[in-house]
Amino acid sequence: MSNSPSGERWSTRVGVILAVTGSAVGLGNFLRFPGQAAQNGGGLFMIPYLVAFLIVGIPLAWSEWALGRHGGNRGYNSAPGIFGGVLRRPKGAYVGMLGTVMPVLIYTYYVVVEALCLYYAWHYLTGTLAGFGDDVSAVGDFFVASMGMTEHGAIFTSGQGQFLGFVGICFFINFFLIYRGLSRGIEKFCAIAMPLLVVCALIVLVRVLTLQPLPETPDQTLWAGLGFMWNPAQQDGSIWDTLANPDVWLAATGQIFFSLSVGFGLILTYASYLRKDDDVALSSLTSVSGNGFCEVVLGGMIALPAAYIFLGPMFLSDPQNIGTFSLGFVTLPNVFNQMPAGSFFGFLFFFLLFLAAVTSSLSMLQPSIALLEEGLGITRKPSVAILGFITFAGTFFIVYFSAGLQALDTVDFWMANFFIFIFATVQTLIFGWVLGPKKGYEELAAGAEICVPRGIMFVIRYISPLFLLTVFALWCRRSLPGRWEAIMNPPAGEPPVVLMALGFIVVVLLFFSFVIAGANQRWYQTDKEPS
Repeated sequence: MSNSPSGERWSTRVGVILAVTGSAVGLGNFLRFPGQAAQNGGGLFMIPYLVAFLIVGIPLAWSEWALGRHGGNRGYNSAPGIFGGVLRRPKGAYVGMLGTVMPVLIYTYYVVVEALCLYYAWHYLTGTLAGFGDDVSAVGDFFVASMGMTEHGAIFTSGQGQFLGFVGICFFINFFLIYRGLSRGIEKFCAIAMPLLVVCALIVLVRVLTLQPLPETPDQTLWAGLGFMWNPAQQDGSIWDTLANPDVWLAATGQIFFSLSVGFGLILTYASYLRKDDDVALSSLTSVSGNGFCEVVLGGMIALPAAYIFLGPMFLSDPQNIGTFSLGFVTLPNVFNQMPAGSFFGFLFFFLLFLAAVTSSLSMLQPSIALLEEGLGITRKPSVAILGFITFAGTFFIVYFSAGLQALDTVDFWMANFFIFIFATVQTLIFGWVLGPKKGYEELAAGAEICVPRGIMFVIRYISPLFLLTVFALWCRRSLPGRWEAIMNPPAGEPPVVLMALGFIVVVLLFFSFVIAGANQRWYQTDKEPS
């Protein structure tokens, strides 16, 4: 039984697997993955994707599950507590702070996108979106207006009160479930939502696989659409040129982070509520396999093949049309609007996206709840209230400074792109070098229902960190100069949204530093064995 200060733990093994799978299965599976694959070599993209899966995805998943259970059975349920315990010193807790801060800040904008999914599902159910027919620009205008992208504060002045209501509904759902706790809230919801999500996706997939080409475009068949998605695309003239392109490897590694929810600190917290002898090796493989099925099989065979039939290869060849937002909220609605019974399938698709988003957003809240309970010595109710205030302030900032999605893009860049590489690398080094190969392997193998290969510790100690540092260096070289320019030279006459967003990030970091300071006093005044 876990030594959690709150006394919480998972009630069933299936429950924790579904919860962890739910934290991984989200918008990245159904929207981000198809676009990334199509833009980065099609079938060739799967080579760097599988390499990243094997040397980053599985090792990180195993190390997170093992570290989380290790910390939980010593009374730590938060990333700072787990890291501090393994490092055997109070300052070590600050190393794990990103495992709390990143999920909180990502939630502030993720809940807005979650609300947009429910908003689109509602408008398909009521026939509003289907009423646009094949007017591509009308759907695009609807998306821009919904998000208030024309100017800052537009969402409060352009009659979008209904969308703000949906944001409020999603906020309530998330905090109601997180307030109910681990087993009565998160576990019960995921036990219903995950099977329902897969059923919805399978129904939509069957419909896509039975689509017929339009009479005016007989060459735009389903098989051609699958070929557009999966045939090896040699943009630079040869297969080797594509595989030698660092951008393809960056995209593949980033997708692994998004799709498996590794490197965020989410699994650390979830796994900390396991019993000492609960399996983590097979459970983690089961969760990543479930996520892979949703991503490659469902996500890879729904979005772009259907879009190919109705919109054609020329439309999809423009990267702007298959980015995450444009694919999900502009391109696909235009597909459903031309599809027989498109209102029903449009509703079903966006409802499954909503379910996927909720299972992910719940996992973003639990790490902070765990730290607030540990650090401030309070119960779940005040912890939920404090976290609700922080996330409400962040979401208001995201929603208000919405011109060009500038605030959302800034927080997403630093949290879900920059800091995730740092945290993932540090976590890998702590498991492989501080906990060590002998103790790390024993922790991973304890209660395991499969034979864990001993070579995994070599991968975690050497190969995974080297791969992560190489990819991170390439990513920084490509991405940081432009971001630095945006910080130093904001548009004249406009509010410095980027600086304001960075300021909010700093405030949240300082707040959780204070919480960790309080947690250290509580942790190290007890007789707990630190590691």
